[in-house]
Amino acid sequence: MRVKTWRRLQQLGAVAIRNAVYVLPDSPQAREDFEWMKAEIVANKGDASVFAADTIDSLTHDDIVAAFRADRERVFGALGEEVRTLTRKAAQAGAMKGTERQRLQRGVRQLRDRFTQVATTDFFAASGREETHRALTELERLVTGPAPAPEVRSGSGAVLRAEGYRGKTWLTRPRPGIDRSGSAWLIRRFIDPGARFAFGDQVAASGRVIPFDTYDVEFSHHGDQCTFEVLARRFDIADPAVAQLGRLVHDLDLKEHRYNVPEAAAVGRLIDGLRQVFPRDGELLEHGIVVFEALYRSFAGELTAANHTQRQARHRKKGR
Repeated sequence: MRVKTWRRLQQLGAVAIRNAVYVLPDSPQAREDFEWMKAEIVANKGDASVFAADTIDSLTHDDIVAAFRADRERVFGALGEEVRTLTRKAAQAGAMKGTERQRLQRGVRQLRDRFTQVATTDFFAASGREETHRALTELERLVTGPAPAPEVRSGSGAVLRAEGYRGKTWLTRPRPGIDRSGSAWLIRRFIDPGARFAFGDQVAASGRVIPFDTYDVEFSHHGDQCTFEVLARRFDIADPAVAQLGRLVHDLDLKEHRYNVPEAAAVGRLIDGLRQVFPRDGELLEHGIVVFEALYRSFAGELTAANHTQRQARHRKKGR
């Protein structure tokens, strides 16, 4: 658990300023990330505290900003070295065998994923970012290839019946992002078509109000699963397109690269843009639901076409 926590802190871009004390710029997203980490640590019998501070002992604001920049400069520099190494190999790609070329392509995709992760946590414009970005873009022009197939995971747990959760108001935190938008879509499409949504930081004590993706409630993060995954598992939604959406939401919400869904970065940008366009939470959530419905239909159509192609191939094989 200690190693897992340390890795998650690295993914979030937190900087260590003291033993077991990590900092992020004070923002709603950072607070949310830390609160989820705290919940996971406490669930594993650990202790964690999240707090905001104007100063930390003798460290000034400029000292902490400098620590962030130094850390990101170090990572961008290391990535740049790896990019240059692969660029030298890419110059010989034409003479490579199939497996060697695939290995090179996979390495380039992994570098892009790592660069994107670091860039999202470059809060104070560290030097070396643009140089590494240009070198990586040039490398990608030399080496291209399809993204790897996402891993399929299955969940377990007590299955709930959707009929008992209809005609309710579902309450979540204000300013819904990727997990709350996706979960609201999942609720309305598979659990409660007439679901109404409300927003607030306090959970109302009413049998007609069901909280989700908020802290210390049933339908929220559990272990290493985001709320979307928890809902899909608890209501036994066994739909391949939903599973693909779950992988996308997982990586974006938990800031991981476990599944590497190709559309994830673009969808994350789209949801971030919606949060800037729509100041009202209700409007924001409804537009997020539309985005997820479009993604679902696209994924479902793609999977149907793939299954049809596989069936045709099996028939041809039987005919021979």
